[in-house]
Amino acid sequence: MSVAVDDESFGRINHLWRTHMSGLLLGDKNAVIYGGGGAIGGAIARVFAREGARVFIAGRTQAKLDAVARDIAATGGTVETAQVDVLDQQAVEEHADAIAAKTGGIDIALNAVSVMHDQGTLLADLSLEEFMRPIDGFLRTLFITSKAVARHMGRERPGVILTLSEPGSKLAVGGILGHSVSAAGKEAFSRVLAAELAPGNIRVICIRPHAVVDAPAAGSYTTDLFKQTAAAAGQSVQEMLEGGGMVQGTLLKRLPTLSEIAETAAFLASDRAGAMTGTIANLSAGALVD
Repeated sequence: MSVAVDDESFGRINHLWRTHMSGLLLGDKNAVIYGGGGAIGGAIARVFAREGARVFIAGRTQAKLDAVARDIAATGGTVETAQVDVLDQQAVEEHADAIAAKTGGIDIALNAVSVMHDQGTLLADLSLEEFMRPIDGFLRTLFITSKAVARHMGRERPGVILTLSEPGSKLAVGGILGHSVSAAGKEAFSRVLAAELAPGNIRVICIRPHAVVDAPAAGSYTTDLFKQTAAAAGQSVQEMLEGGGMVQGTLLKRLPTLSEIAETAAFLASDRAGAMTGTIANLSAGALVD
């Protein structure tokens, strides 16, 4: 059923909607999240939508995207899903082009894509393929997604690109060669990209959480990722995340939560963080200190 609305009434409704949106962190923003069906990507998508953003989530598994979309729609948020292979540059660019054509531009982009890789194997037993898997996978998707969205950002409307890293970028711990190099690469990529895009009014900020304590319950690949390390310590993955060596190595004696990461991401993506770029938001619970 449709209801006719005269121009004057429509103007009042549109004004009220925009007034409401302006009171939210991300009101009237267009945000695309790659890996939006995952634990971190999904958590951030939900908070972005709650804060007024029109959220476009893309990923490999439609069922996971749909689950996040249902949560957002149930709370009155605006969301669209797209099954996109982020390793396919043409597909990613076409998806970004379609969003920009529909909305007038992209204001926020986040790459929360996960790439399964080895953690726990030392150099002597680590294959070249396993060493390169996270380096090539993570950095390739970061390049493809950043290039696709950057051309639809900035100028009169501030743009923000958020990336995700890990404490492994700075840790000297055996068994994480590929992981550590890929994390360091993501942080270097973000830093240099911030310098390139700043003249176009685009900010780039890297978020560096630690392992996330409630990620396994949200369907994260964390369980498979840390299975070998946890087994070597005689623990389950959840036991390791709640009280193992990772936890004891933090100042807060706990690991970050999905909610903390998502709320921080929303602030960093908002105009309230408008003076921040080329930096890393350290959410490691004190595993690393700056």
